[in-house]
Amino acid sequence: MTLGTGLIMSGCNSSDAKNRDDKEKQEPLILTSELDSAIHPGDDFYDHVNRKWIEKNPIPETESRWGVFNILADESKEVVKSICEEAAKNPDAGSKNTRIIGYFYGSAMDSAAMDAQKLAPLKEQFDAIQAIKDGPSLAAYIATQQKTGGMAPFAFFVEQDMKNTSRYISYLVQSGLGMPDRDYYFRSDEKSAQQREAYKAYVKRIFSLYGLDDAAAQKAMEETYAIEEKLAKASMTLVEQRDPQATYHLYSTDQLKKDAPNFDWNTYYSTLGTAAPAELVVGMPKFIKAWNDLLKSEKPEAWKNYYVFHLINSHSNALGSEIETASFDFYEKTLKGINKQDARWKRVTEEADVLLRDLIGEEYVKRTFDENAKKKAQELVDNLKTALKERITNLSWMGDSTKLRAQEKLGRIMVKIGYPDKWRSYKGLAVSKQPYVKNQMAATEFEFKRMLGKLGKEIDRSEWAMGPQTVNAYYNPLLNEIVFPAAILQPPFFNPKADDALNYGGIGMVIGHELTHGFDDQGRQFDADGNLKDWWTAADADNFKKLAKGFVDQYNKYVPIDDIHVNGELTLGENIADLGGMIISYQAFKNATKNKPAEKIDGLTPDQRFFLNFAIIWRGHYRKEAAIQRLYTDVHSPAKYRVIGVLSNFPAFYEAFGVTEKNKMYTVDSLRCKMW
Repeated sequence: MTLGTGLIMSGCNSSDAKNRDDKEKQEPLILTSELDSAIHPGDDFYDHVNRKWIEKNPIPETESRWGVFNILADESKEVVKSICEEAAKNPDAGSKNTRIIGYFYGSAMDSAAMDAQKLAPLKEQFDAIQAIKDGPSLAAYIATQQKTGGMAPFAFFVEQDMKNTSRYISYLVQSGLGMPDRDYYFRSDEKSAQQREAYKAYVKRIFSLYGLDDAAAQKAMEETYAIEEKLAKASMTLVEQRDPQATYHLYSTDQLKKDAPNFDWNTYYSTLGTAAPAELVVGMPKFIKAWNDLLKSEKPEAWKNYYVFHLINSHSNALGSEIETASFDFYEKTLKGINKQDARWKRVTEEADVLLRDLIGEEYVKRTFDENAKKKAQELVDNLKTALKERITNLSWMGDSTKLRAQEKLGRIMVKIGYPDKWRSYKGLAVSKQPYVKNQMAATEFEFKRMLGKLGKEIDRSEWAMGPQTVNAYYNPLLNEIVFPAAILQPPFFNPKADDALNYGGIGMVIGHELTHGFDDQGRQFDADGNLKDWWTAADADNFKKLAKGFVDQYNKYVPIDDIHVNGELTLGENIADLGGMIISYQAFKNATKNKPAEKIDGLTPDQRFFLNFAIIWRGHYRKEAAIQRLYTDVHSPAKYRVIGVLSNFPAFYEAFGVTEKNKMYTVDSLRCKMW
């Protein structure tokens, strides 16, 4: 889920325990002076709440957007920075864990060494590409790159089997593109054509930095782009990938070899470090078949150029300023409109968060997290689950047998708050004074081996997909769990000392959103055990689809930029979860305050404060280029439409702010989206 920022005022520097304590002592306030009285709440509630803040808070040169997510993420990065810098001062003096952090961060911050080394640390990989002469050498190269963070035409990973979640299984899915999505290769508008030309110029620039002369770089670019275009043509669209049934095809290795006989699967699996599996899941069989054909139809030298580009592109942040600047110019400046590269320490902490997640996360929790917040958050979760249980019981469109199974699934949703019960071990990770790209690859391969080691083992239900230092939350359908890292449990989302209206409008909405994901257009297809299994009656499933169509129609009508509208099909699950989160959180809020007087604070009723904080948590604005990219690729609607789209359907909002048919957000009851 994507986050915003807020009008709630509190201490914002969580870099040490003192500042954290100061933050908790300060009751957050909604500044009514920052509400835009020139905009009626019923005409545009998002702008009524957020326009003044947006005008006063321009997007920094180094960012594609600015909002609460960025502000809180920056706070988290400051904490991570202090952890890394302390470890890097004298790596050998600390524990094994701080030694790993110290050497990783130290090598990552040594820009001078990277500028001097340039591509030299990848000589072994380049030699392996040029040595590709047959099936075994190709398979060995691809497997090695996948282990160490490179890109190949298909991706490999290990996860729970979607149709048998009691076991882990390997997956093969489409990949191999240098642009954000397959549609970037085919859109016919002028902007997309310009982006394609910019991408081609970037690819050629990389080949020039690799050492090819102009003519050779041009030829290598054309061959690489031609392969990518053909891979893109065979790829499923983002909307098509939203159907989990369409991306699940249980294969035997023999069947895989039959569909892709031009690839040496035995060498591939042995190089990965595992036996060829008895069964695996192929996400996109048509793509695998098309790639198999390309192995023969495209010249070997063209494929070698493709591999050279993607090797460099995959590690562009560790190969010196020329290559890193080239990457920035395309991916950040051209695609997102960012004019200035962020400080190196920020870029490094983002990667450290991924590759050394729990090493850093454990220290982050020690420095920032209050266990009292965990208890209060758990109370809110319990109240939200009770509210959803009530809503399911009273649904008019769902039959009794489906309700029973929905209640069973809800009752078995596992809740994780703050941080993992057990931290990942990094024993055996070989990080040293070697070049940063080598440390990067070593850490990536270490995590790959951890993932590969799951095969044949019991399901680890304690595992987290995010670190506690991440400002986010998620629902995992395979484990049937909702997860709320420590970094999101702070204002404006959550404050144990705040009034109920703010907490239910903030983190309550987030909790409700994640709970609803268990029952959105994708999540509803998974049962209480996390299996992809139809547990709905045909009539109830049909009713759900009819209601879901209303969301598609509503959001398709929103046109944020030029003539580009929100993709109601791509964003369907998030839009359902947004309205569901609102409905559930509001009911839980009313349940929790039913015996409390509805006192005003700063002239605002509890209901008004609830809705105001809901709009505040999604506050943020985007550069035009970044907004366009998100409209094409993000499963979330733009922040503004997450607010007005939800509230246009919600009668309690109308009542709280006196919204009538004269207001722009007013929607007649027959056209309002309804679900939970």
